[in-house]
Amino acid sequence: MTPEVPHRSGAAHADADSDAPRKDPNRQVRGDERRELTERVTAAYRQGQSIRVIASTIGRSYGFVHRLLAEAGVDFRTRGGARRSARK
Repeated sequence: MTPEVPHRSGAAHADADSDAPRKDPNRQVRGDERRELTERVTAAYRQGQSIRVIASTIGRSYGFVHRLLAEAGVDFRTRGGARRSARK
């Protein structure tokens, strides 16, 4: 027996993620939509989420999210995430 593979139609995914700002990960984001997305991404990053988690949440690439954060002037954390206590 072969395993069932779910059908990849746009209609099946449209209702499942109705509050997502984007359906097509390759579509350009401009104007007010880009500003709103930048604000959401910046807020999530400042709350401690990683760029990879944010990217998967909004359905975009790591590079796109990194670019939005850079354009917003965010100070990036060092690799490995936030530290829990000050180094001694």
